[in-house]
Amino acid sequence: MARMPTMPEDHVGTANPSRLNDYDRIAEGYAAENETSLPNAYYERPAMLELAGDVTGRRILDAGCGSGPLFSALRDRGAIVTGIDMSAGMLELARQRLGADADLRVADLAGPLPFPDGSFDDVVASLVLHYLEDWGPTLAELRRVLRPGGRLLVSVDHPFVIPLMRAMAGGKPGYFGVRNRTEEWTMGGQTAQMSFWDRPLHVMTEAFTAAGFRISVISEPPFVPEARELFPDEFREITGTRFLSFLFFVLEAG
Repeated sequence: MARMPTMPEDHVGTANPSRLNDYDRIAEGYAAENETSLPNAYYERPAMLELAGDVTGRRILDAGCGSGPLFSALRDRGAIVTGIDMSAGMLELARQRLGADADLRVADLAGPLPFPDGSFDDVVASLVLHYLEDWGPTLAELRRVLRPGGRLLVSVDHPFVIPLMRAMAGGKPGYFGVRNRTEEWTMGGQTAQMSFWDRPLHVMTEAFTAAGFRISVISEPPFVPEARELFPDEFREITGTRFLSFLFFVLEAG
């Protein structure tokens, strides 16, 4: 779950930990924005579905499912989907969307997952890994619950976005190394501090391979064609079919 990054501010050590990444607080407002926003509805979700391809009959874990839009789209395409999220508020909205029989569970991606080894053909981790400081334990768990040869589809904040924004603002880009930033999000009249861990591309790829994954795709996909007409202000200075936003991976479990 994410929105387009805004200009980062260094709040490390100053934000109230109890308010960090409090999706329960902003659940309704975030879910409403996610339904129709440019980065989510017309860029990230279509790209994830394109990378997933034909999912008919595949057992898929939606890791960080939020209010369930990707879960719903995968299920509509014939997948057998299970969703997990650490926000009970987001899962309640997902249940309202998906029905009482949807397999939805509260789980923290930073801890052990409540599934046997090899439970899934695919895992989709849509805009969630960038909330985690240490990817190692999480990737190990996602590898464990995948069958041999299964796929992990990942989208994260593009590692070039925040350094570029810092440089354009006259600051130090700070690309190399793992760095924490926080943003203040206000949605539906509620405000929460969101904490992200930015890392360079080589740190991402090294974490994937260390966890036993083979990188088969790294993608910077185009936005869907209708986005330009729906969001003319955002595209006023974009002449091509792509913009710098998120980065996508397809990984195969060894």
